Amino acid sequence: MQNRKLIVGITQGDSNGIGYEVIIKALSDTRILDQFTPVVYGSSKIFSFYRKTIPEIEDIPTNAVNKASDAHEKRVNIVNCLPESSYAEPGHATADSSKAAIACLEAAVRDLKAGDIDVLVTGPINKKAMSGQGFGFPGHTEYIQNEFGVGDVLMFMVSSSLRIGVVTGHIPLKEVPSHITEDAILGKLRLMHKSLREDFCIDQPRIGVLSLNPHSGDGGLLGTEEQDIIIPAIRKATEEGILAFGPFSPDGFFGLGHYDQFDATLAMYHDQGLAPFKAISFEDGVNFTAGLPVVRTSPDHGTAFEMAGRDEADPLSMRAAIFAAIDIYRNRRRWKGLQEGRISDDLLGSQDRRERNGKPQIA
Repeated sequence: MQNRKLIVGITQGDSNGIGYEVIIKALSDTRILDQFTPVVYGSSKIFSFYRKTIPEIEDIPTNAVNKASDAHEKRVNIVNCLPESSYAEPGHATADSSKAAIACLEAAVRDLKAGDIDVLVTGPINKKAMSGQGFGFPGHTEYIQNEFGVGDVLMFMVSSSLRIGVVTGHIPLKEVPSHITEDAILGKLRLMHKSLREDFCIDQPRIGVLSLNPHSGDGGLLGTEEQDIIIPAIRKATEEGILAFGPFSPDGFFGLGHYDQFDATLAMYHDQGLAPFKAISFEDGVNFTAGLPVVRTSPDHGTAFEMAGRDEADPLSMRAAIFAAIDIYRNRRRWKGLQEGRISDDLLGSQDRRERNGKPQIA
């Protein structure tokens, strides 16, 4: 691979939410263009509209391109995926904004498959509105998983202080118990263990596993899933060399800060993991899809329609998502080089070479 800056694809998400604002703010410091080449999938017209709603950003160097391979290294490149007649209506999802989110995602994934971008960062979408426009997936994760033909992936929330994955994702709470099986837990533990080693450079990761029931079932009084399913899954993982521990009752685990003793935590369902994650790491939290052959991240927040167009959105999570994607991409290349018994300058960029003997920092 030629030694060059990475090309980071960024989708606009729903054009009526805060996606454009956090993208523009995250990319507003021109020094950032020395580190990677951004390619935004959206609309030059809508990009310009939102830039004007942010008074502190007088100008930002942009470049409209037909395809990512035409990207200019010193510009914020915009692949126009929408009709020239498109416009923003900040504050609520519409049929047009949902169709636009789908079109931008599809274009970005095509370029990711073709190798025209190195990593993908997805802007926030409105899942219900997109479903109403024929998007047949619960979210980004499931769509990208399907596009790359991957059997299982892990929703992995990561920040500078915490990493949490979930066994079950976007399903109703009443359906969670039926999806908690030994195979499901073991599969997620394998994905998490592999990701911690290859994507985060942790040689022998320790994983804390949460219980499903209050007080870890209280000896069976409050449920038997811990004894019947979770503990046997942890034992099987241990037999495979995965350092998994638990199950731990979530209230004490987070309330007493026990998560600090582990490199990552596996929660049983969506809100069990994401509620404490966002309470602890909302500002720099990142949603990373582990288990894909490509790198995809996103900020850990939604469209926030109530803030759209008001210059109120914080770009920290978007910025963290961009740099997490870059770090994970580089870590995977390091891992590949180590497995091949070599790490050479043609595998690593200049920053990789500087970090060769140190532990990289993951946003």
